[in-house]
Order: sequence, then C-alpha cells, then structure tokens
Amino acid sequence: MKKELHPNLNSIDARCVCGNTYPTYSTRKEIVVSFCAKCHPFYTNKQQFADVEGRIDKFYKKYGSNSTTAKK
Repeated sequence: MKKELHPNLNSIDARCVCGNTYPTYSTRKEIVVSFCAKCHPFYTNKQQFADVEGRIDKFYKKYGSNSTTAKK
C-alpha cells in the first residue's frame, strides 16, 4: 500500500448522551451518539420522547392550523 494515502485508524471510546461508552476504532477523534443499546427504547422496553414537540405541531406552528392549500 502507498504511504500517507489512507487515514490513520485510532482506538477511541464512542460516547452516548446517557454516559455509556463503547471501545471502537475510527478515523475520527470522538463519536457521540444519541441512543445506544443501554438507553434505546427497543432494548429497554421503555417509551422515551426524543422530540418533545411533535412534527405535526411544528407544521401547524409554522404554517397555521387551518392551512387549506390542497390542489383540486
């Protein structure tokens, strides 16, 4: 292989926002994720709300609750 063509592979700890860390390898200096196997709702069987305000509420706030711009 040619020298200085490939990026350096570093041994890092991937970090979750819940505080859990996983050892892994990456070309990045650090990795931060939103969910991991310790806190993801699929694995914990607990409902978590990542988005407090729903998408529909955001749409209504931006465009109004009675927007009737459907094509006929």
